[in-house]
Amino acid sequence: MGLFSSSTQTIPNAGEIPNHIAVIMDGNGRWARKRFLPRVAGHKRGVETVRDLVKLCAKLNVKYLTLFAFSSENWRRPENEVSFLMGLLMDALKREVAKLHENNIRLKLIGDRSRFNKALVKQIKVSEKLTAKNTGLTLTIAANYGGRWDILQATNKMIDSNPNQLGPFTEEDLTPHLAMDYAPEPDLFVRTGGEKRVSNFLLWQLAYTEFYFTDTLWPDFDDEAFQAAIGSYQQRERRFGRTSEQLSGEQLSNA
Repeated sequence: MGLFSSSTQTIPNAGEIPNHIAVIMDGNGRWARKRFLPRVAGHKRGVETVRDLVKLCAKLNVKYLTLFAFSSENWRRPENEVSFLMGLLMDALKREVAKLHENNIRLKLIGDRSRFNKALVKQIKVSEKLTAKNTGLTLTIAANYGGRWDILQATNKMIDSNPNQLGPFTEEDLTPHLAMDYAPEPDLFVRTGGEKRVSNFLLWQLAYTEFYFTDTLWPDFDDEAFQAAIGSYQQRERRFGRTSEQLSGEQLSNA
């Protein structure tokens, strides 16, 4: 069994501050284009936004922050941009991991590592090992990740670990094999840049997540923009299949 249960099986605790925030960081290229800069300039500026958001989440006592850095479909981008993004990931790991460790932040990377070069795979392993025992914010970077890939690889692992079982399998059987078995499902999903889709990100885990879309481009996603997302989340009624009357009754009984 995994550490956390599915929101379709149990009712998670929902506080004023999201326990887990997942983000699609969209708009780097458009941010650069508006300033007549190459797309890579937007990606560089986006790394600074990541650094600021990590600090904000740690300050608010958010326990998990998951960032979609590179999807399995992003390999379709121009070769020079893909190469730059891989180099940017490598450089960010080298530069930031010591600082993350100093601040008690655990770093995890999820996704298919088979297409990464050996140096990047080694750096990922070193970074994860260094921060493995940290107990503060867990920062997850999704790189060469896809939600369908995640479900498929989890299914294959589940079958391999139960060679004598023909089925039926349950959610409890599958959940421990998902890429984020170490984290609860996201409470809040944020996508910057104006697009309103999940783009193959955490398809299993977003079943009961609150969605927040903003036109703000990722490099401009500052403290004020983040607080707007949190404010929107705090206005939601998280029922998890129950009625509003049931929820009100539980709140009164707990008062």
